[in-house]
Amino acid sequence: MKKSIYILYLGLIILVSNCTTAEKEPVAPVELEIANTVADKWGEMTLRHLKVQNLKTPTYVSRSLGYIGLTMFETVVNGSIVYQSVAKQLNGLGELPKPEVGKSYDWETSLNAGQAYIIKQMWQHAMADDNKRIDSLENAIFAERNLAVKDTAIVNRSKRYGLSVAKAIYEWSKTDGGHLGYLTNFDAKYAFPKGTNFWTPPVNGQSSVLMPLHPHWGKNRTFTSTNSQLPVPQIIPYSDDKNSAFYKEFKEVYDIQLALTQTQKEIANWWGDDPSETYAPPGHSYSLALQILRVKKPNLFTAAESFAKVGMSVADAFINCWKCKYTYHSVRPAAYIRKNIKGSFEQFWPEPPFPAFASGHSTQASSAAEALISVYGDNVVFDDVTHVGRPKDIFRNVEYKKRSYTSISQTAIECGISRLYGGIHTRQDNEVGMSEGKKIGANINALSWKR
Repeated sequence: MKKSIYILYLGLIILVSNCTTAEKEPVAPVELEIANTVADKWGEMTLRHLKVQNLKTPTYVSRSLGYIGLTMFETVVNGSIVYQSVAKQLNGLGELPKPEVGKSYDWETSLNAGQAYIIKQMWQHAMADDNKRIDSLENAIFAERNLAVKDTAIVNRSKRYGLSVAKAIYEWSKTDGGHLGYLTNFDAKYAFPKGTNFWTPPVNGQSSVLMPLHPHWGKNRTFTSTNSQLPVPQIIPYSDDKNSAFYKEFKEVYDIQLALTQTQKEIANWWGDDPSETYAPPGHSYSLALQILRVKKPNLFTAAESFAKVGMSVADAFINCWKCKYTYHSVRPAAYIRKNIKGSFEQFWPEPPFPAFASGHSTQASSAAEALISVYGDNVVFDDVTHVGRPKDIFRNVEYKKRSYTSISQTAIECGISRLYGGIHTRQDNEVGMSEGKKIGANINALSWKR
């Protein structure tokens, strides 16, 4: 079995008076490797940058996407007559820099400058070659905008403005409790509650480090205060009794593992999102936003809205979910099944280095789906090609083939159930995660995004 390694100390044409560009962008194809619009290009660059980073965890990836998505929206929002800034509605951010009154701006240039800055700040340990790719894209788009606008003063002003917004958001990010969190992925001093009914790091799990991943992440500041006020959901009380609801949850996992179909294995692999090889689960949600953008072809401002909503939704989802995980320290299926059902049990997917309840996959996928549905509606037909091109998983006999959907909500449902197929979550973990994720995404959507 190939183990991933968490290494210790590791995105109608409307013109406005101060806007030189239109709110409708050119058509972009669906394939992930092709990008034509500025928002599209930076959505793709964000994912490419994430994929190659060391010290990558789902927790920190979610946080970075929250700030990257928000920065995209705030660097362009003042060019819209439909949207408005959400900065003052967020948890302690306050007002951001404003464009000069009576001056013209090119909003693609503002977005370009802001994305280049915030991505590099979120991943300060990136290799030089990774940052060169960011610089190359920024310079190419800057050159394109100079040719399109034909006014150096406007382009330079727009660049300065985008950078000023990104810098303000970055300074705010430093105070959320997760700043440079990739340097403190694991806590060797964390005190676990004692007892076989509590989770402990597995010996043969997804991580080679036998310590808990970001046990204090649930204390971080959420983007909206409403999400920090959500109560920790209730868990079914632990029991070894074969007639108990708790036992039946784990017996279902055991029974499913005994009869996994090829389709179920493919679903488990597709949504596994191993951080050592992919963008991690929140990156998969950002990838869905990018792919749906390429199907729906929204204008610049709506594209930025979708990335901002998804980014902040998955960021808050991981904070709330981690608060829940390290409240209960709930046991994973493998340990419980070996103790109570069959001692030689092996699950399909390796166990990650944090407690079970609630499911992080379900929580973040549900919150992202709520965000995307608020922008595009639920009935969107699209293909998810996030993992197309990955080598076949020989050990599990699974190929990575595109998956097709007729609604956005299907992605959240499938992502959640994939953890049950993987044998690392119970139905309760997934259903509660789905329910909590909807609340979290709804709170992001409830911000006043439009005038």
